[in-house]
Amino acid sequence: MVMTYRGDDGGRRMPPPRPPAGRSRDHQRAQMMPLPGRGRSPYDERTRPMGTREPEYAPPPPRQDPPRRPPEDDYPPSRPPRRRRRWSIGKVLGALVLVFVVFLAGIWVYLEFSIKRVDALADYSGRPVAASGTNWLIVGSDSREGLTEADEERLATGDVAAAGGGQRTDTIMVAHLPDNSTKPTLLSLPRDSQVSIPGHGKNKINAAFSLGGPKLLAQTVEGATGLHIDHYAEIGFGGFAKIVDAIGGVDMCIDKDMDDTMTGISIKAGCQSLDGRSALGFVRMRHSAATPRSDLDRVANQRKFIGALVSQIASPGTLLNPFDFFPLLSSAPDALTMDSGDHVHNLAGLAIAMRGISSGGVVTTTVPVTSGSAENWDKAKSKQLFDALKNDSEVPDSVIVN
Repeated sequence: MVMTYRGDDGGRRMPPPRPPAGRSRDHQRAQMMPLPGRGRSPYDERTRPMGTREPEYAPPPPRQDPPRRPPEDDYPPSRPPRRRRRWSIGKVLGALVLVFVVFLAGIWVYLEFSIKRVDALADYSGRPVAASGTNWLIVGSDSREGLTEADEERLATGDVAAAGGGQRTDTIMVAHLPDNSTKPTLLSLPRDSQVSIPGHGKNKINAAFSLGGPKLLAQTVEGATGLHIDHYAEIGFGGFAKIVDAIGGVDMCIDKDMDDTMTGISIKAGCQSLDGRSALGFVRMRHSAATPRSDLDRVANQRKFIGALVSQIASPGTLLNPFDFFPLLSSAPDALTMDSGDHVHNLAGLAIAMRGISSGGVVTTTVPVTSGSAENWDKAKSKQLFDALKNDSEVPDSVIVN
């Protein structure tokens, strides 16, 4: 039976065609006419005219979440944070040690290139060969170099012309530093000792200095003692006084009043601090009731003073006190003269060895003599003394003269 569809116009019309098999009604869409003035409808893309083929179905793109804002901690800082340096005890100590080493190195360089040098030691035919230990020739000269007339008057250095002119030595010592455990020895050679001076015959030993300077004096000492001299150190009047004043004086205990009729210097008995002027008068004094043995008493006082001076210089009170240390450091180059082959570390070794003079750690003696005039040496005892020094053996008590 065929059904008909009658519309309003009463005419006969065919029913609308059925959709093809397999196609869902949901895919049929009526074409929407755009409203006047609206232009293209937003539904245009989702509708199509009737009878057109539906485009292939494309799945919608996967949904993407909006970008998430990172938390505050994820944002990079505007500038990297500064790391605090933590100073441990080890680092602080290391820094202090480094500063101390640099300071010592600076002092070493300053002294090494500031101290005056002289060619005092030279090889010659018949020179004694080097034996055990190390020998220093220490000279205290009457040099007035660098002193004004006012300084000479204040220090009571005396007149050069009255002393016979030239340059002479008030102090001649040999410091022996052994290579073994025996004590160091500080040996005084009286200045009036009669010895053979190469090229000048027999004369007082201090004449060698005025005749040929340090080189002839060193050769004379080597010939008279048989000891090989390895190092040379010299200090003059002015330099000696400046060093003493630089450290604020040297503490000494004087047994008797000392009044020198030649220089006019007076030193009262008792423990006191000797300034440069008094110290120079003490080590030179021999015309006094307190020095009845003349030169023998003078050399004994010289060794006593050197012991006190070295001990005070090496004390913490001097080395750690800038008001003493830096004046001492500035006065040393002008006061001291060394051999051209010597260095500051050699001088430091001498100072360390001589620290024991005051405490008995150093043997102090004078060359054995036959009389109080100290002009002639006792040959037998002198030989025993010199042989002991050559061999680094203990000095016999029988040859020690104090």
